[in-house]
Amino acid sequence: MSYLTGSLKIEILMMIGYGDRARTQCEVVRLFRETHPDLPPLNQGTISKIEAQYRAMGHVRKVPSKMQAVVDDDTKLNLLLALEENPITPARQLARDSFMNYLVCKGQKGHIGVSQKVKKAIS
Repeated sequence: MSYLTGSLKIEILMMIGYGDRARTQCEVVRLFRETHPDLPPLNQGTISKIEAQYRAMGHVRKVPSKMQAVVDDDTKLNLLLALEENPITPARQLARDSFMNYLVCKGQKGHIGVSQKVKKAIS
């Protein structure tokens, strides 16, 4: 589905249609193959996902699957100090203590742990 540009997705939505003349997803697959024989064939699941995304979000732009959390330097320093004090502190406890999301804290803890191992290996 990565070959589908935004304009192709919009074209698929137009092929589906609305109101009195709504096509089934199988009809859209057939029509798309006839219209674009040079592209790989679509399946019904792809049409379903495009339509569901449009109904849920109102657009068919690509949505990043994982948002990168922004952690400021003060929070990183606090986590580093807490890990220096007690290196086996669970990430859930660190998250509670610093009022952050557990997954963000877990990622930062792993990043800090890796950089500490590198520093020890270099020394």
